[in-house]
Amino acid sequence: MTDHAVIARIRLNPHSRPVQRDLRDATQMHRTVMRMVPDSLGDSPRHKAGLLYRLDETTDSSTLLVQAAQLDPTLLPSGYGLADVKSLAPMFSALRKGLAVRYRIVLNPSKRERLSLAEKGKRGRVVPLSGPDADAWWLRRAAEAGLQLHVLTPTNLDAVRPRGKDAPPMRHSLLRYDGTATVTDPAALTDAVLTGIGRGKPYGAGLLSLAPATTA
Repeated sequence: MTDHAVIARIRLNPHSRPVQRDLRDATQMHRTVMRMVPDSLGDSPRHKAGLLYRLDETTDSSTLLVQAAQLDPTLLPSGYGLADVKSLAPMFSALRKGLAVRYRIVLNPSKRERLSLAEKGKRGRVVPLSGPDADAWWLRRAAEAGLQLHVLTPTNLDAVRPRGKDAPPMRHSLLRYDGTATVTDPAALTDAVLTGIGRGKPYGAGLLSLAPATTA
């Protein structure tokens, strides 16, 4: 994976049956977006493709953002939506320390439960975070990713649960954060954009979008 990744902005067709199915089922949505990356990637194909996605919904439209090293939207189901694909290279070239940016990200803030000494060797449950705990989690992860946050506005989203007989029984609580920040480490930020942040990436979390902050 390189910093020449691309992002597809797909305005979904609300009358498409595959779209209606995918909006109800995050597992199916993941399968659909994986159709756009090359075959034969072996184990962990999502990770090898660098694939991340996010669903942005308003009262009158749904837009699917899909990011990867390579994408071919023509492999989506017929009539799925209108796709516009752009390289992320110009954005990465523009990143510099001190740059003011606007951001959007959907996250699955969580922590692993600590167990007692009597349960040594076992792994605790992954516990979702909310409220101030989730905000603090995002502040820490943003700092690690080369962003100093100034504004973080959370929006609760519907939780997703993997479907299918072999799906893990984990429920992913999702929060969208919008706000402004200053770039502190362009290299760390580039890596965070390319690899995503946090858990739940197969279910629409982790994709960080950036744009120059406008000044009044």
